[in-house]
Amino acid sequence: MSVTTTAHINSRGQAREMLHFYAQAFRGEVTIATYTDIHAVEDPGQADQVAWGQVVASNGFRVMAYDVQPSKPFDAGENAYYLALRGDDATEIRRMWDGLADGATVLTSLGPAPFAPLYGMLTDRFGVTWIVDVTPPQH
Repeated sequence: MSVTTTAHINSRGQAREMLHFYAQAFRGEVTIATYTDIHAVEDPGQADQVAWGQVVASNGFRVMAYDVQPSKPFDAGENAYYLALRGDDATEIRRMWDGLADGATVLTSLGPAPFAPLYGMLTDRFGVTWIVDVTPPQH
């Protein structure tokens, strides 16, 4: 049996844009169910917002996102969490970094680090901070 952990990002009205952005960056497929689709509309303005969404890529990347209902409090916070993106293929990691970097604030440029062949940190255009690295070879 295998178990996976999937990051779940909460937003207020940006989940659809987020999911499509990540699908492009990671070459994944988007699945979205709106509040109308699941019969859970609280407010007419929320009808087409994302009640459940995910991006799944063939390389194993997966992320979920949804738009928090108007009846629930929401504060995106500051540094409330990081998402870690790790892989063993430097070319693929660089490609993903380049996708995420579109509109991002780069906190640490992607490059060699004492603990990893490549390491970088950025906050993407949605305020999500990503730690991106190539896993060091096991000795």
